[in-house]
Order: sequence, then C-alpha cells, then structure tokens
Amino acid sequence: MVAQKNLTSSLNQTYDIDDTSMNPYFMVVYSLVFLVGLLLNGFTLKVYLCRDWPEVSNSLMVYLKNLTAADFLLCLCLPLRITYYASSSPIIRRLYCSFGASASFINMCASILFMGYIAANRYLRIIHPSGTHMLQTLQTARIISVITWVFLLAPTIVYIIIFFSSQKPLTFNPSRCVHLFSPSVSLLFRIINTFSAFIFLLVFISMVFFYYSISRRLLEAQQKQLASSGSQKLVKSRRNMLVLVSIFCVCFVPFYLVRLPFTFLWSDDSVGPVLFYLKEVTTMVSVFNVCLDPLVYFFLSNTFGEKVRKATWRAKHPTTNEENESRRDKLDIIT
Repeated sequence: MVAQKNLTSSLNQTYDIDDTSMNPYFMVVYSLVFLVGLLLNGFTLKVYLCRDWPEVSNSLMVYLKNLTAADFLLCLCLPLRITYYASSSPIIRRLYCSFGASASFINMCASILFMGYIAANRYLRIIHPSGTHMLQTLQTARIISVITWVFLLAPTIVYIIIFFSSQKPLTFNPSRCVHLFSPSVSLLFRIINTFSAFIFLLVFISMVFFYYSISRRLLEAQQKQLASSGSQKLVKSRRNMLVLVSIFCVCFVPFYLVRLPFTFLWSDDSVGPVLFYLKEVTTMVSVFNVCLDPLVYFFLSNTFGEKVRKATWRAKHPTTNEENESRRDKLDIIT
C-alpha cells in the first residue's frame, strides 16, 4: 500500500517539467554508436558465417559468437531508442518502454554473462593447460549459452505481459518509462534490476579474481625463470584478460553504480531527477561495449584475426586462389 501511494504521488508530480533538453545529444551519440556498432558487429558476424570458416570449434568460439549476437541485437534496438528521444508520441514511448528497453537490457545482461564465460574459459586454460576441463567442452558451452538466453528471456516476457496487461488510458504524455509503471510493474522492475546487479557483481568479482590469479601465476613463472615460451603465453593471457576486464569496467561499472539507486529512488523528488540523468548518461556509456567488444575477438582468437586479414586482402585481390591455406584454417590456436 505504501509503495502504491508513493507511485501514485510520483505519477501526479512533475509531468509538466521539460526533461528533454539532453535528448538531441543522446540522439547524436546513439546514432554514432549504432552506425559504428552495426558496421563492426555486422562484419564480425560475416566473418563468423563465411563459408570457409573452420569446421572445428571450441567453447571459446561459442561464447564469442554469442557475445557478437548479443551486441548485434543491441545495435538493432538502438533505432527505437533514438526514436524515443526524438518523438513525444505516447505509442512510441510505450513501445520503447516495453519492447525496446527490455530488449536492450536483456542483450546488455547477455554481454555481461558471456564476457564472464570468456574470462572463466581463459582462466581454466591457464589452470589446466594440458587438458580440457568439463566446463571447457564444446557441448557444455552450447548448453550454457542456451540456458543463458532462456534465463534472460523468461523474466523479460513476464515483464512485457504485465506491462501491457496493467496499462490504463493515460491523461498525460509521460516523459519517462517509470511514469508508465503500475505498482506490479514497478515491483517487478525492482526485482529484475536487483537480480541483474547481483549477477553483474558476481561476474565483476570473478573477472578481477581471474586477472589477479593469472598475474600471480606469471610472477611465479618469472621468479622461477621457467621456459620463455611458457612465460610469453602467460604474458599474452594476462594482456587478453586485461583487455576484457578493462572493457567490462569502463562500460558496466558506472551503469550499475547508478542503476541500483535509481531503481529504488526514482520517485524521490530530491534525488530522482539527478539519478535519472545519471542513469541516462551511464546507459549511453554502457552501450559503447558494442563498439569495444570486437577488440576481444582480435585479442583472444588468432583465427578471427587471420580471417579479417584475409577478408581485407581478398577485397584488394579478388581473383587470388587461397585453397592452399585451407588446412591452416582448421586450427584455432588461442593463447
């Protein structure tokens, strides 16, 4: 009852305040991210789906492909978000606040999880360099990927159903998605965001631990003056993990530092407006991961980098026959 009164009070306040002054800026930034992200991830998918891609695969490639798919789908969600900033139509706002925001959020969570899986995969490769852990098998990676998407889709579908089933005719033109929330949607919104923040924190702690463990293993190898080849592999593994952790921190740490307080305090007149704008800015920063994730593919997969170089070379020499390199393409040497 208290939550319902607070929600009703919030819905009756500040609807006439113009909070769209930053919308043109958001539209420009999201448009640039959309174009660059669509180009990079579209090209990445083309490389993955090309006919001469190696038949053999491994767990890392499964996670990389799923990460690419999540980023590509997030790019496809951006036009609706741009339209949301450009239009004051209640229909557009409802479509974005139901389907658009949900799709963006689910793909962002998918990116977080698959980056965590990639980091765990690289960590296990360092711990078990001479064998394959059960979690590194191809079949396990496929099962984990399917479960992840189902796990993310289920609450999203429930949210959309409740969102539309609890909607009533509006006597105002809402400027924020939270203004469209019924008490039940508001409760579900808080539950989903709290749970996603828990997942983010778990992945973040794990990635920091993985990087620390690899760095410590490298230091021990250097102190014992082990073979230079093994030490070089550890250096490269630490560099790869650093790239992954850096992208993760830059894109998602600011987002969740603001997202959770906003989830519970958006109706507070004293801090709600400030948190709203901080949430919009950090969301914009988090979307940059669709432009930064291709760096992960280059650093973690030699085959992917080789395919990109070949695709570039073929564009300049379209008549050259490269059949003599087909055997080499069968190997995906990842360090």
